[in-house]
Amino acid sequence: MAANHERRPTSHGGVTDAIKEAIIRGDFVPGQRLVEADLSDMFGASRAAVRSSLLELTNEGLVEKVQNRGARVRAVSLDDAIEISEVRMMLEALCAAKAAEHIDDDGIAELESIGERMSAAVSAGDVFGYSRLNELLHRRVRELSGQRTAARVLDRLRAQSVRHQFRLATQPGRPSVSLPEHLAIIEAICARDTAAADRAARRHLASVIDALRQAEAAEASVAGAG
Repeated sequence: MAANHERRPTSHGGVTDAIKEAIIRGDFVPGQRLVEADLSDMFGASRAAVRSSLLELTNEGLVEKVQNRGARVRAVSLDDAIEISEVRMMLEALCAAKAAEHIDDDGIAELESIGERMSAAVSAGDVFGYSRLNELLHRRVRELSGQRTAARVLDRLRAQSVRHQFRLATQPGRPSVSLPEHLAIIEAICARDTAAADRAARRHLASVIDALRQAEAAEASVAGAG
């Protein structure tokens, strides 16, 4: 277990978010056991709250239950992450188009502000800040779309591949590649151009898939060399 968390009282929702963030950061690695007693002590939460959080994260695809072994961090392969991203491409495009159809002036101002902050983060070399804004942008597009069914599916798909997405977003040079893709999505939605928003979202997810495939090829090359 990671040892860098301060003990503090944590609500059910808070401990769920805390465990999720630890998995995303890599504090808890794929395949690592998640012991209720340890998590309870780590986050100052009750065993019941921890148990409920692990069940919630199991439903999201971040944690898996192993018979007679308890819970552990689910390992999602690059192959799985690519497949997930291929499905996401269709749904993200739908949500972008719907967001362009429904967006109001307040939504336009919000997305433009996110775009400006993303540009500033890339200019400052703040890869972690950029990663957080990346997640915020995708979430707000889903919410603005009003497509609740697609949004629910995307929430689960993104959760399952979130560690791979985090690794991509923080790779040297990757933010400068994805930034113009994100800005194109923002521009199309704010212009209320549904077709352009659909195309921009597809181009971005195609780029994500290409980057994942390159990562897969690099890992295979390292394994072969070993």
